Amino acid sequence: MERLPVIAIFDIGKTNKKLFLFDEQYRIVWEKSEQFDEITDEDGDLCDDLNRLTNWITTLLTEVVALPDFLVKAVNVSAYGASLVYIDQTGQPLAPLYNYLKAYPDHLLNQLFSAYGGESTLTRQTASPSLGSLNSGLQLYRLKYEQPDLFNKLAFALHLPQYVSHVISGWAVSDLTSIGCHTMLWDFDRQAYHQWVTDEQLDTRLAPIVASDSARLTVLGDDSLQVGVGLHDSSSALIPYLSSFQEPFVLISTGTWCVSMNPFNSRPLTPEELQYDCLNFMHYKGQPVKAARLFAGYEHEQQVKRLAEHFNVPVSQYKQVAYNPTTIDQLRHQASQVTTEQDAKGNQLLSMKGSLFGQRNLADFVTYEEAYHQLILDIISQQLISTNLVLEGSPVKRIFVDGGFGKNPIYMNLLATAFPTIEVYAASVAQASALGAALAIHQHWNSYPLPGDCVELKKYTAHAVAH
Repeated sequence: MERLPVIAIFDIGKTNKKLFLFDEQYRIVWEKSEQFDEITDEDGDLCDDLNRLTNWITTLLTEVVALPDFLVKAVNVSAYGASLVYIDQTGQPLAPLYNYLKAYPDHLLNQLFSAYGGESTLTRQTASPSLGSLNSGLQLYRLKYEQPDLFNKLAFALHLPQYVSHVISGWAVSDLTSIGCHTMLWDFDRQAYHQWVTDEQLDTRLAPIVASDSARLTVLGDDSLQVGVGLHDSSSALIPYLSSFQEPFVLISTGTWCVSMNPFNSRPLTPEELQYDCLNFMHYKGQPVKAARLFAGYEHEQQVKRLAEHFNVPVSQYKQVAYNPTTIDQLRHQASQVTTEQDAKGNQLLSMKGSLFGQRNLADFVTYEEAYHQLILDIISQQLISTNLVLEGSPVKRIFVDGGFGKNPIYMNLLATAFPTIEVYAASVAQASALGAALAIHQHWNSYPLPGDCVELKKYTAHAVAH
């Protein structure tokens, strides 16, 4: 029997580690998923288990290549960003895979900002809000000053997607989708590493940059296959949309974070946008993608637990709640909708930390359904601001929502109402970031044309409520 030609994609999330096999029409023909328990680093902070991850990748790939039904022609990686793996000259990791939520020392931050023109200048030039360890460049800076002995042994600091690729191919490289994503490393004005990176000689510890759609022929046992360099998962999730739609659009990718991405807006970031957690991603072809992040998936998760406890229902109860425009109309009339905080100049900013719902008294709501509608209303009031930041000044006709909120009828109906002049669609792409990583290296393994039907759409329109 002839073996089916496939591409293997490792999709490494914080929670789930997955391997998919896609056929030449980009259908998933095999998959495996694993969850690992976190371990702790030397400070007692939780982090991913790098040894276990590395062993899982090598073992599983060996198994898959030996499967009698499939011929693995290529491998690529999509993985979460903002995480660095420090390797020595032999390619062995030197330190734990530090968590991007690890607290960052204030004195190091102040030292960097005072040496290189201040926080507002540096964050604007690097299109990176100041996010502590979430700015992966700051993790490398920290290593240099806190662990100089280890820094001296360092051959390369690889972003996680490139580390996973390196485990398979032995090719140590950097890719722009990881470097260009809120790392504080890249100067978007000059399209090069920022001066602070070269002054601190961190660029000597960053592997050579190659195009994100590169691949290298690698021998694995008796087989040779093309291995891609890996992609940052948010940039990767955009690729199926870019290959399917030519008209300008915004994608709201929803998970723990709701990230609004506009690949058709390359205007420089303003200080106000940075205060609202706006940043630039890098498109896999090297173009800036204006993006704004909201921690709304996490907030939703916390608040539905609170609702379940208060109303004594299962945590998943919200999945049973249908959209009710009358309930929304009543809530809009009776409850304040936004919470504000002041910026450094005393201007009112909508608070994007948590949601107003966290401060609401649940006893004010008669039913679970009413309270849940209010939660989504509060999330949408922030989503509107977040998404508007990337819409401004670009000719967008459509908004696509993928991930969890795309399946939430209340969220989708309220979003359509919030953007009455733009077509709003729930978009589903099976495993968008994994599929994006497969499409990125299409020309290295697949002789068929790129598919134009990767994305399934469901349109939502604004509902007018009769008074």
